[in-house]
Amino acid sequence: MSGRAAIVHDLALENYGFGGDHPFDPLRVRLALELCETLGLLEDYPFVSSEPATDDDLTTVHTLTYVRMVQKAGRSFGLLSDLLDYGLGTPDNPIFPDMHEACARVVGGVLAACRLVMKGEVAHAMCISGGLHHSLRSKASGFCVYNDAGVAISRLKEEHPGIRVAYVDTDAHHGDGVQWMFYSDPDVLTVSMHESGRYLFPGTGGVDEKGRNGGVGYSVNVPLEPYTDDESWISCFETVVPEVLRAFGPDLILSQNGCDGHTLDPLTHLSATTRFYEHVPNRMHDLAHELCNGRWVATGGGGYDIWRVVPRAWTTLWAAVSHQELPEKVPDAWLSKWKEKSPVELPLLVRDDPEDYPQGPRTAKLAKRNLLTAREVVEKVLPSAQ
Repeated sequence: MSGRAAIVHDLALENYGFGGDHPFDPLRVRLALELCETLGLLEDYPFVSSEPATDDDLTTVHTLTYVRMVQKAGRSFGLLSDLLDYGLGTPDNPIFPDMHEACARVVGGVLAACRLVMKGEVAHAMCISGGLHHSLRSKASGFCVYNDAGVAISRLKEEHPGIRVAYVDTDAHHGDGVQWMFYSDPDVLTVSMHESGRYLFPGTGGVDEKGRNGGVGYSVNVPLEPYTDDESWISCFETVVPEVLRAFGPDLILSQNGCDGHTLDPLTHLSATTRFYEHVPNRMHDLAHELCNGRWVATGGGGYDIWRVVPRAWTTLWAAVSHQELPEKVPDAWLSKWKEKSPVELPLLVRDDPEDYPQGPRTAKLAKRNLLTAREVVEKVLPSAQ
């Protein structure tokens, strides 16, 4: 293992998927990792395996009753009426065989990545199977059964008393599950930049959701207008994220890197390109070195254009995590293997060509509204945390 970075993965982490034509397809993880491999970005970084999360791990944030219901669902493999109250067996979260085991593996992978970093074995770690940020204490939600970030943060708090963890989420959907789990905790900062809940699931994540009790000021939300592009999103990111992280002073940064804000994503209405998905991990890397001795763990998240967007976005993420230059071209070997299976034409370049994504006439108005929101966040949230 390199002393600078680790990638936590094994084949068992690719079992978390709902089957059929469900948009959450674990094939995206395989596509991303094979792109990393064919680009030569894994040569000095063998996969680090991990153990499944235990019931004790899971019940740091989930109820034992809920864990038992997930276990029951995975064994029964059918729509059981008593599971619906737990968000299981719904169109978003259909039941699949061994559901508990598959998701416990994902949680265990993210937990292992966090422990590697906190033990000082590596500076940065990545587990792209993670990022299941919608799961609630007793309910599956938004394709998420267990909350890997929630469990990892809770375990780190037990193992390192007094630790301060910053969770930064740039998925197109609000990171609601993680936010609610630590809504009263001043030692956990949750930052989410997402499409406004007025237009997109889960309908939360407004500026005024800023924590409760002792946690007021430690929940930060930047809701963005539909069709927000790179320039506006990056401007809002730079207005909010560095300032709140510096004010908080984390001991570790855990970032959720959903890439469903890309303009090609079928489930959202944002207009980012690979420029944004290169900017964010590079900045998270720099801020981690500035603020917490480089301690940074990166997960995946949403991303439903699994052929054109996810592999390139998460390859870009790994390049930042592992301090490697990002090649320009998608390798012929990767294209040859997957082009016949892809329903869309595969991109030839790792980075999007800006000329393929011209700005529309509403861009300036959207950017102005977004920047006003970002400034409101800084004015409202930071003083309340003092």
